[in-house]
Amino acid sequence: MMKLWFKSGSPWIWLNAAAVSTCLIMVIAVLTLVLVRGMGNFWPAQITQFSYAEENKPLHTIIGEKVDTSITPAIMAKSTGHKMADNEDTLVQYLIKTGNRDITGADFRWIEERNIKEQSNPEALIVVERREWGNFYGQLLEVKESGKTIATGEQAMPELQNRISAALVVFKKINQLEKKEIGAINYGLERLRLKQKKLQLENKWDSEAEKQFAADKADYDAQYQSHQAELAALYTEIRRDSLVATTESGANVTIPLAKVVMVYQPNTMNIFGKLGFFCHKVYEFLTDEPREANTEGGIFPAIFGTVMMVIIMAIIVTPFGVIAAVYLREYAKQGFTTQLIRIAVNNLAGVPSIVYGVFGLGFFVYILGGNIDALFFPESSPAPVYGTPGLLWASITLALLTLPVVIVSTEEGLARIPKAIREGSLALGATKAETLWRTVLPMASPAMMTGLILAVARAAGEVAPLMLVGVVKLAPTLPLDGNFPFLHLDRKFMHLGFHIYDVGFQSPNVEAARPLVYATALLLVIVIVVLNLSAIIIRNRLREKYRALEH
Repeated sequence: MMKLWFKSGSPWIWLNAAAVSTCLIMVIAVLTLVLVRGMGNFWPAQITQFSYAEENKPLHTIIGEKVDTSITPAIMAKSTGHKMADNEDTLVQYLIKTGNRDITGADFRWIEERNIKEQSNPEALIVVERREWGNFYGQLLEVKESGKTIATGEQAMPELQNRISAALVVFKKINQLEKKEIGAINYGLERLRLKQKKLQLENKWDSEAEKQFAADKADYDAQYQSHQAELAALYTEIRRDSLVATTESGANVTIPLAKVVMVYQPNTMNIFGKLGFFCHKVYEFLTDEPREANTEGGIFPAIFGTVMMVIIMAIIVTPFGVIAAVYLREYAKQGFTTQLIRIAVNNLAGVPSIVYGVFGLGFFVYILGGNIDALFFPESSPAPVYGTPGLLWASITLALLTLPVVIVSTEEGLARIPKAIREGSLALGATKAETLWRTVLPMASPAMMTGLILAVARAAGEVAPLMLVGVVKLAPTLPLDGNFPFLHLDRKFMHLGFHIYDVGFQSPNVEAARPLVYATALLLVIVIVVLNLSAIIIRNRLREKYRALEH
């Protein structure tokens, strides 16, 4: 019976089903872990106050968020230096985010459950999210204006929230002036300097050019002085207010509102308050710039850089991939050379991505970019323009990396089109080019779109080559802005994949960075899933549109 059962093929069906089910369970488990850890980062955690007494030390207070729990068997705990009583089977420890890094020197600490004498969640505890030094945990005492107390007790929190809202408005104005207005002036001055140097290199620098240069520079200087005066007034206004809070040790700390992002009391929030806070933090994560070495704040520059690079890559790879596939399938003589080219294309798809990065750095950046600088930007020497990693070279490198996917997918789509359709078009008097443009390519468009979106999905997750050809930890400006020529292909940019690597493995504060790694990974997975779903929808619609022609 067992032999007949094996011959029937049923064991192999069950084996395949088990393999698929196992893979599916593993994928769902990973996605669930990323989802829970990533989205949980934005939910307001309870702030706990512990009365803690270690051996031979006095009772003291610890305030913070309970982040993680560790349960260690007594034998292992003893081997690591912990003293265990005979009746203790395990050592339970809690990882507490205590914040106040500027005071204690660390954001996190482990405490032992057996040393906790009492714990509670007082409503008066506050969390101050700061632009520097991470979170502050404590109790609000008073709000000050120019060093004078203006609110204490129950009136302190409402007054503080009003003044934080006003400070955030001022901070946005300062950010607008520094990054947009003054940034545009600095950009204009640099272009003016390069223009002067170019005229000098071409021996065209005369009194008229010097006069025009002086007038333009004076105009920029006048604008700069005006913005500086406005900035001085805004800085005076934002530095006026501050809050005074007490730490777990009882020390009073003054925090300027200029360094505060928000203040909240998680222990007083109901479910609707927590849900509103959650939505606000998700929005902040998607739209703000990173802070504290990328461990806090948002990731908008990384999202923008990823999308911009993928769009430019798609614009580059699509025509080259489609043209190559059309030539190989429709025009090239099918023989040894054509087969050799197809083998080479398939092999290119298996080349490690870091190899493309090395090639892009050596050929595109140093050779091609260096020659472009020598020919078209001699006035910028010795500073490189295109002879350094940037958005353009990263996009071209990934276009080269994903080109085999587009070629193979398009060629397979062309091969599926019946020969009778081509012959019918030619019989009706159309030329080969007209047949290709009006009949063949539209019918192959589902395969072309699928190849393109798959290429985009792969490019969105690549990291290794980008580390060599344009991606940086923190880009000072976006590749797209209001300064001519608006799209700056020579600029370096941020990328979601590299952001995950940087925060996860290069961060100086690993525990603080861990939740952001999960959140960024979740966002990248969502982007890739959306791209693949888009590919399926587009392919199915185009397939239905041209199904009648195929039959």
